[in-house]
Amino acid sequence: QVELVESGGGLVQAGGSLSLSCAASGRIFMLVAMGWYRQAPGAQRELVALVNNGGAINYADSVKGRFTISRLNANKSVYLQMNSLKPEDTAVYYCNARGYTNYDAPPFDSWGQGTQVTVSS
Repeated sequence: QVELVESGGGLVQAGGSLSLSCAASGRIFMLVAMGWYRQAPGAQRELVALVNNGGAINYADSVKGRFTISRLNANKSVYLQMNSLKPEDTAVYYCNARGYTNYDAPPFDSWGQGTQVTVSS
């Protein structure tokens, strides 16, 4: 079983910055991608940023130029630096990891417990 532990988040005024971190643990043979999703009240969960093993990064259009995702493969962690935050960034942010627990195992798709980010106007 793969566990994701998130930290960071909190309350900040518009224009401020916050950072999120996520560490994966458990039986991990290979991580294919790690990233962040968010879900605002009454809305569907949406992609924020994702980075794969090859280093390719995908950002939601709404966060491009403001958020930066980085990943440390050695310690199976992913970070999200969020700058110039806006009230519409308010949501619960979830860490996501995809990969394999063994060379012949089916892929896993694990989620963190979520961390609240609130941006006041």
